[in-house]
Amino acid sequence: MPVINIEDLTEKDKAKMEVEQLKKEVKLERQLVSKACEEIKTYIEGNSGEDPLVKGIPEDKNPFKEKGGCLIA
Repeated sequence: MPVINIEDLTEKDKAKMEVEQLKKEVKLERQLVSKACEEIKTYIEGNSGEDPLVKGIPEDKNPFKEKGGCLIA
């Protein structure tokens, strides 16, 4: 898909693009922010036990652990 430089478009082309975008957006299912936040919070709390950023990575499975040190004397 080629990149379109918006500055090269006519006003009519820009309006057409905006209308197409609005047609896509109007089809999206809307949800209250308060409900979405509660669902996200529940999901995060329910899956935090398996999250390596919360739980940590066991040393024997950590691919980024230091293999050896460097000593400058």
